[in-house]
Amino acid sequence: VWCAAGKGTFGTDELVHRIEQANLSKIVKHRRSILPQLGAPGVAAHEVKKRTKFKVDYGPVRAADLPRYLATGEATAGMRRVGFPLKQRLEIVPVEIVNTLIFSIALGLPLFFAGGILATVAAVAAVFAGNVLFPPLLPWLPTHNFSTKGFFLGAVVAVPFAVMASLGYHGVAAWQRAGWALAYLLFMPPVTAFLSLNFTGSTTFTSWSGVKREIFAYVPVMAWMFAPGLLLMCALAVAHAIGA
Repeated sequence: VWCAAGKGTFGTDELVHRIEQANLSKIVKHRRSILPQLGAPGVAAHEVKKRTKFKVDYGPVRAADLPRYLATGEATAGMRRVGFPLKQRLEIVPVEIVNTLIFSIALGLPLFFAGGILATVAAVAAVFAGNVLFPPLLPWLPTHNFSTKGFFLGAVVAVPFAVMASLGYHGVAAWQRAGWALAYLLFMPPVTAFLSLNFTGSTTFTSWSGVKREIFAYVPVMAWMFAPGLLLMCALAVAHAIGA
């Protein structure tokens, strides 16, 4: 609801449309609609009342508190409090894994032919960091923006791969080993950062205006890091294939 309200898909026009489409005024005698508290950023209550005659009341944050709210007609301070504890952050992880499964395969398979098993594992590690490590570590990662938190986490994960590439490719020229190390440092952090940015819609830590600023500020940086890193890997693979 918070994400939908912030980006406008749960808003005044949508609410009015649903009330009218359902002929709600003919179904119920009262003129009161109870909305989730986190839907408030997208709804102009006075506009809804003007257009539908329904008064908007904001209920509790959690659906589990609805029975008590309906019984008393009031929301306690606890019902109004928004949290994002570890349990809730971990609940998001399986959803994100499923959502990015095809992306992970599409990224990992070509890298196997370009850089072997290490490149494939690096791609999986970058996705794993963004989907699995980022949610539980969110409060403790440095910086405020989700993107920069993701860049930091992705860089931490990328360093071991850069070290392995620079030291572990036997029979490969020093400049190629350095190139592979640089490629991992370029392409892994933006993957993790991009996936981390997806979590902005899951918490009230963020706002729609803040998310837009992040998108315009950091997505170009992600692209400018990821694309050269990927191209560098391809160039190194070609150089190795022709014996350069």
